[in-house]
Amino acid sequence: MPSVPKLHLAVALDAAGWHPAAWREPDARPAELFTARYWADLVGEAERGLLDFVTIEDSLGVQSSLPDGFDDRADQVRGRLDAVLVASRIAPLTQHIGLVPTAIVTHTEPFHLSKAIATLDYVSNGRGGLRAQVAPRHVDAAHFGRRELGEISWDDVAHFDQQSAIADLLAETEDYVEVVRRLWDSWEDDAEIRDVATGRFVDREKLHYIDFAGRWFSVRGPSITPRPPQGQPLVVTLAHSGLPYRVGARAADVVVVTPRERDEVRPIVDRVRAEQEKAGRAGERVHVFADLLVFLDETESAAAERKARLDAVDGTEYTSDTLIFTGTAAGLADRLLAWRDEGLSGFRLRPGAIPHDLEAITRALVPELRARGAFRDEYEATTLRGLLGLPRPANRYAA
Repeated sequence: MPSVPKLHLAVALDAAGWHPAAWREPDARPAELFTARYWADLVGEAERGLLDFVTIEDSLGVQSSLPDGFDDRADQVRGRLDAVLVASRIAPLTQHIGLVPTAIVTHTEPFHLSKAIATLDYVSNGRGGLRAQVAPRHVDAAHFGRRELGEISWDDVAHFDQQSAIADLLAETEDYVEVVRRLWDSWEDDAEIRDVATGRFVDREKLHYIDFAGRWFSVRGPSITPRPPQGQPLVVTLAHSGLPYRVGARAADVVVVTPRERDEVRPIVDRVRAEQEKAGRAGERVHVFADLLVFLDETESAAAERKARLDAVDGTEYTSDTLIFTGTAAGLADRLLAWRDEGLSGFRLRPGAIPHDLEAITRALVPELRARGAFRDEYEATTLRGLLGLPRPANRYAA
């Protein structure tokens, strides 16, 4: 029998889980959410499951049930640690799994982020990345006071990305990632000489000005951090519709999409591929993952009942921007493999409640996929790009 391509799997970590009432579960650890040990335990569990990478959520404002503004709820988790710093803190405690913190590219500077992610790549020995995310909320902009966001209608979900203010943020994201990538390349791989005998630490001819000038950024460079071990750490974007598909296809190594039915998968993948070709990247490998939020138990009814119980605790039915799957590990494996056949190469799973659903992914879903020949038996590469079958890019400035 011909071998089938192995699935790539990631998990999206957020507080005690993605359900707002997850922190109230008996096995949750709400008193430890702001400790390094908690995050190290979560990532360690994901690594024991041989997952490709974890993403860590972040934001520029306190979590809220409102689309723009603060709510008055005191019964849900509020507050976060900085995702990039968390990833750098736990990197030395892991060996194989990729670390992809969410990085907000609105109101922040690409120069600062480029060296932060380059540093993460160094301390993890080539397992770093970033998930680029926009911050469209006016309440977040008020923290910085440097710019006014345009008018945004939060009711027009179907055409959200077509509003001019959102389109501007997405176009800014493309420029932001381009600046970051150029800064990563602004040192050639052999720019560091470190020759005590001659007194030469660096070859100045191999440090380059990037001279980026665009609508939002004017950055000369070079970076202060040498080129990262991967050359280019992984860039991930989340895309729900047309313009975000284009941004991901132009800027990212992994585009995470949100189909809700199997018949939606192929058209979405085709749109991303079409945008990839338009961007001149037809020869590059760009992964398309699907996002699913999961509640897993030994039976479908147990999973559905657990979510319903959490909904009752929270006082409302929990909905999401992506598909919510309630069922068994075997049922989820069926779903993933069927969607894989429509052109996806991997999945990012959001655990509804931690640790229950994270452990169900690593201890039930992974063995199920492995039994079907669809998942790895061991880590086969030492870098995150290597795990995803992505080459180490050549430096654009090298002669």
